[in-house]
Amino acid sequence: MADSTTSPHPGAAHPADRPVYVVGGGPGGLAAAHALRARGIRAVVLERSDRVGASWRRHYDRLHLHTTRRLSALPGLSMPRRFGRWVSRDDVVRYLEKYAEHHALEIVTGVEVSRIERAPDGGWLLHATGGRELTGAAVVVATGHNHTPRVPDWPGRAAYTGEFLHASAYRNAAPYAGRDVLVVGVGNTGAEIAVDLVEGGASRVRLAVRTAPHLVRRSTAGWAAQYTGILVRRLPVRLVDRLARPMARLSVPDLSAHGLPRPDTGLYSRVTEGAIPVQDVGLVDAVRGGRVEIVAAVEGFEEDKVVLADGGRIAPDAVVAATGYLRALEGLVGHLDVLDGRGRPAVHGGRAPQHAPGLFFTGFTNPISGMFREMAADAERIARAVARQAVRRDGLRVSRLPD
Repeated sequence: MADSTTSPHPGAAHPADRPVYVVGGGPGGLAAAHALRARGIRAVVLERSDRVGASWRRHYDRLHLHTTRRLSALPGLSMPRRFGRWVSRDDVVRYLEKYAEHHALEIVTGVEVSRIERAPDGGWLLHATGGRELTGAAVVVATGHNHTPRVPDWPGRAAYTGEFLHASAYRNAAPYAGRDVLVVGVGNTGAEIAVDLVEGGASRVRLAVRTAPHLVRRSTAGWAAQYTGILVRRLPVRLVDRLARPMARLSVPDLSAHGLPRPDTGLYSRVTEGAIPVQDVGLVDAVRGGRVEIVAAVEGFEEDKVVLADGGRIAPDAVVAATGYLRALEGLVGHLDVLDGRGRPAVHGGRAPQHAPGLFFTGFTNPISGMFREMAADAERIARAVARQAVRRDGLRVSRLPD
């Protein structure tokens, strides 16, 4: 792995001498780099931090994959059995480090790409830190689903005098023992942080909910929720919605009396809108036992108080905003007309935008079949697409044609 003083070679004028640049050294970027190399295509990973897996290193301590170890491995290297069925954050980091080493990936750290443009003579031009201008035959953007913390523009937020942090800055419950904490947002992150706070000794934990989520068991009688996600992913949305309702009633108790009713909209309909079901890692029992209190959504702040949507005002000791992330792709590729109205890549995986051939995206979806699993599949699709492009245009030297 190169350090920040190493500058990737920009390549000669002929595209055959140019590498494919992979922007981002997380699981999606590493998988894509390996899949490209396996087809004889030089791939250079550009990582803005000093190590691979930077975003995973920043996650809270208790985080585990909600997908099984066997179905979360990247191409060419299985996860060790000693990691257990649900792999911890630290073991994910160890795996990514081993993956880069095992496949001898070409990685340059300390290089952040700020803008990607079409090169005048074909290929792609990347503007990076230190004034670098790198020319690649193709580009894989793998900067991550959780790139930039998102905090809503709540009225009065700037003047709030209480402790406030985004979930990206939360590590564990130790600083909040004996304190009153409000967690805002009931996605998987918010739900897990709320449980962590309860188990870590917080005196009171409230969870602000705007839209009730679909709750699913991570595993039922040994059957992982991921298996079901894989089986139903290709089925019609309405059919999956209908199938999910009785399954939810059988596996998850009704929490309406505790302020968390069953959602009105279907499970898979919500997935298509970007809302992944919340996998229960203790939230259901904590809510039923009164250890996590459900309150209305946050509407704003007033000095030392939090204003709720039902008109209530509370004064917790600390607020943890589990309000998600932005992809932050606008500055990088927004000028290329490759993003949808929500700032997400219009196409991903092995498909490049029709007007931007050679530009690929991976890791920007959050499928119910498992993000690691889909990034592994995307890597193979991207490698096949780049190889086809190389052969068709005689732009890259490849040692193995697509299957």
